[in-house]
Amino acid sequence: MAIPMTAAQFADALRAEGLTVVEVGNWEIHNRNSKGPWGPVHGVVIHHTVTRGTATTVDIVRDGYSGLPGPLCHGMIAKDGSIYLVGYGRANHAGLGDDDVLRAVIAEQGLPVDNEANTDGNRAFYGFECENLGDGEDPWPAAQLEAIERVSAAICRHHGWTARSVIGHLEWQPGKQDPRGFTMASMRERIAKRLGQAAPSKPLPTPKRPKVSLSRLIKAAKTDPGKQGTPESYAGTRIVEAALVDEGLLARKRLDGHYGTDTIEAMSEWQERCGYRGRKPGQAADGIPGRDSLTRLGRKHGFDVIG
Repeated sequence: MAIPMTAAQFADALRAEGLTVVEVGNWEIHNRNSKGPWGPVHGVVIHHTVTRGTATTVDIVRDGYSGLPGPLCHGMIAKDGSIYLVGYGRANHAGLGDDDVLRAVIAEQGLPVDNEANTDGNRAFYGFECENLGDGEDPWPAAQLEAIERVSAAICRHHGWTARSVIGHLEWQPGKQDPRGFTMASMRERIAKRLGQAAPSKPLPTPKRPKVSLSRLIKAAKTDPGKQGTPESYAGTRIVEAALVDEGLLARKRLDGHYGTDTIEAMSEWQERCGYRGRKPGQAADGIPGRDSLTRLGRKHGFDVIG
């Protein structure tokens, strides 16, 4: 997981990436936090505004409109590449999206097709609206595309994420088409290059319902903590760790396929949430997965438990 930057860190990170930043009003405290939490954060969502004119667009994304109060993003990226900061905290930008997509973002893997709207994205993502009519004809100036690249890289750089942590609204929520006019695959290539990372490989097919072997996971939990490095003794460990990250129980940097002491601690906390008690070896909340607690984690985060 990642704790959101402070507002000051956020503005500083964007400026350090070479961006022109315009601070609008009381953007640092303008948010929807009263409606729910913001964080832990896992990535960045890029949108288009379906508006024309920078001043008008800034007003809309800051104040919202009937039925959808603002802020509608954290920053608006204008045609000239300037970044207008309009809110910070929970913002009405991502809405409900696909839990499988969130798991893929957390694991920094290829994205599955978004076919569900069952997960709160306003809690989990930074959001940027880009000034564009979204009709496929309104141009995307080079300065604006470069600003999207730099904004995304700045956030990824701060959190230690790869370009796979940047997605489009159309990849998150069924029925959306933004951003329209360039591909997110090409944008992720640009971001990766700026970060000095290898370009993301083409997405691999992602199983709709991954399966986790309880017996193999138990073996990993009993053997991995004593090993050096980050051995991936069982691939299913990453699936479970991604779920624990999304629960806010495991730091994202510990999502490594190694069922080490941090994963033991995170699973112990999950078991306590399930009503189990006792952290000592052999007790019900000792971090060694049990069928009930693991099944409940899988039911919530989209994987099935097998023998």
